[in-house]
Amino acid sequence: MVPQGYVCTKTHEWARLDAASGIVTVGITDYAVEQLGDIVYLELPAAGKAIQQEKVFGVIESVKAAVELYAPLDGQVVESNKAIADQLDVLAADPYNAGWMLKVKPAGANSLSGLMSPQEYQAYLESDEAKKH
Repeated sequence: MVPQGYVCTKTHEWARLDAASGIVTVGITDYAVEQLGDIVYLELPAAGKAIQQEKVFGVIESVKAAVELYAPLDGQVVESNKAIADQLDVLAADPYNAGWMLKVKPAGANSLSGLMSPQEYQAYLESDEAKKH
């Protein structure tokens, strides 16, 4: 289950705003990690790269599939979590904390509007729409 204070996309990325710094941390949900299985490769953008909401920002590969990662907001990458590229098991062990992927400076104040709360995301996962993807 996604922790409170996080918001999610239909493509299973999460975002969390740090109100003090204004920086948004981005990762993938435990559901996404579970669906992927054994993760073998992760490609993330470098600091300074601009990302656009609903556009590809990286790639994650498992023994099952290669999946594109989609940005939950517009902004500029402040930091990529290089450590997880060498320790991919962290994604499965702690996807909402140590398994973060990006820290992003949002392009606008309402950059996370339209994303799902943990409860909305859980309902989405149980819906027919989610089963089609």
